[in-house]
Amino acid sequence: MSDLTQNLAKAEAALSRFKREGVLNHIGGEQRMAASGATFETISPVDGGTLAPVAKGGAEDVDAAVRAATTAFDEWRDMPGKARREILHNVADGIVSRAEEIALVESMDTGQAIRFMSKAAIRGAENFRFFADKAPEARDGQTLYAPGQMNVTSRRPIGPVGVITPWNTPFMLSTWKIAPALAAGCTVVQKPAEFSPMSAKLLVEIAEEAGLPPGVLNVVNGMGEDAGRALTEHPGIKAIAFVGESRTGSMIMRQGSETLKRVHFELGGKNPVIVFDDADIERAVDAAVFMIYSLNGERCTSSSRLLVQDTIYDEVCARVAERASKIKVGHPLDPETMVGPLIHPVHEKKVLGYFDKAREDGATVAAGGVKVGDEGCYVAPTLFTNANNDMAVAREEIFGPVLTAIPFKDEAEAMQIANDTEYGLTAYLWTSDLSRALRMTQRLEAGMMWVNSENIRHLPTPFGGVKASGIGRDGGDWSFDFYMETVNVSFATEAHKIPKLGG
Repeated sequence: MSDLTQNLAKAEAALSRFKREGVLNHIGGEQRMAASGATFETISPVDGGTLAPVAKGGAEDVDAAVRAATTAFDEWRDMPGKARREILHNVADGIVSRAEEIALVESMDTGQAIRFMSKAAIRGAENFRFFADKAPEARDGQTLYAPGQMNVTSRRPIGPVGVITPWNTPFMLSTWKIAPALAAGCTVVQKPAEFSPMSAKLLVEIAEEAGLPPGVLNVVNGMGEDAGRALTEHPGIKAIAFVGESRTGSMIMRQGSETLKRVHFELGGKNPVIVFDDADIERAVDAAVFMIYSLNGERCTSSSRLLVQDTIYDEVCARVAERASKIKVGHPLDPETMVGPLIHPVHEKKVLGYFDKAREDGATVAAGGVKVGDEGCYVAPTLFTNANNDMAVAREEIFGPVLTAIPFKDEAEAMQIANDTEYGLTAYLWTSDLSRALRMTQRLEAGMMWVNSENIRHLPTPFGGVKASGIGRDGGDWSFDFYMETVNVSFATEAHKIPKLGG
């Protein structure tokens, strides 16, 4: 029996209860249908078949979830940090024990290759462990002295928060938001992406089995215009953490403005990987290929613009094209697959539409540029060459396995092209010249930069973008800055002269 056949059998077993029970909302520790009784279907991008019916939540469901989160908040806020740490470590243990199930379900729901989803589930556990260990110190602050005065700062959880998660690697990215919120002492209402809602059900089950009190984590499925809007506008929600498109982030900011919600946005990117002719070309090609074609190219940090010095442009493009043509496109549960189907027919249509745009603009298809097969949402890993930064494929976030290669003459032109975008999430720089690396990273307009490396996350470091790529930072204490309020108490340490009025 092949590995694919075995994985298909395991996936069928894991999905059987979803088909039987549906993907319900989870409110106050209970599985619930939508108040309206409405459902929608989540489909597999492998073949377009229905995976399960999903509760289509609305304002009434969101209100019930917010009330549950509000009721649970006092107990969870007041629980000692060490106790929260123990529960969150138990959640991590539960994720590890069910990592294979999570990966199988998520591969079928998103189309992501199992080789990446198996690691994503484990990364979710690592996120919970990291923030679990920070829970006891989450409220810590500083002591600040002034003449005759001692100031003591501390942090307090902000209250029930809304978390709106994306469809590309939903389980891992939801833990990246939910774990610090819980460690801080907040309660959560999560609205999963409608294209991939299944793994949210698994996380809330694992969390409550691990000892998380009912109502601390709630899930309401539904559409952005209904459940999502009700969450962002609800006065009981103190903050919204969102991962997704920049345009949607703007809508959420407007919707939350009436209630003065705090927002944290991790949005789109059109990230440059800049390769100078003094770079280690083989390693640069390895990194560029990995960062655009892994995870189907459906990642906000993908290096979707390849900027190459003109002296090595042809060589680098030839190497990337050769590698792209050898990438295995196939069923996401096949361990040999590197690129699976895109998330949904709607998204596939969007990505395929850029191929005609690129040709019309004069770009050359050096690899891919076609749909693969007649069934499912499969798209070949694609490289466009002879491109410039004015083309749609260089300016717009495609969010697929599509790379646009642009030549540059010198450092000044590389900087100009790299920064000529509305986005500013990440940048990748390849050079052996340390002085150049320092100059470039001081002027690149990006929230995160890697020099001579692909994206390697270190959890204590800040994660986030500038310009249209986001607001705020995740990671380490930066996460707590969002989920907590900093307060100051000032103590007079000696009698001082108080101004008298009317005396």
